[in-house]
Amino acid sequence: QVQLVESGGGLVQAGGSLRLSCVASGFTFSNYGMGWFRQAPGKKERDFVARISSSGGSTYYADSVKGRFTISRDNAQNTVYLQMNNLKPEDTAVYYCGRRNSATAIFTYWGQGTQVTVSS
Repeated sequence: QVQLVESGGGLVQAGGSLRLSCVASGFTFSNYGMGWFRQAPGKKERDFVARISSSGGSTYYADSVKGRFTISRDNAQNTVYLQMNNLKPEDTAVYYCGRRNSATAIFTYWGQGTQVTVSS
């Protein structure tokens, strides 16, 4: 079955960096686009952060993270990463990785999430 396991979250001061990882299993990783979303405290919905094509050749970012976050993937390791630099308190959230359905463009599988807390 499809499994996505995130790691790398933690507590960091504003201006600091973290790198999140998401290890995938149960499907052919290199066939799917992947993405990162986040759910801030008190919000019901997850917000888009970044996504990457199956080959890694195309990346897309939310305006709020452009220039600070970088999504990448290693298809040999079945892993997608999110490098987060110059973190701000408003980046505090639970971060989830998801698998994108190429036919519908909808993210249909999610990991359990990893908490990122940025202190001011």
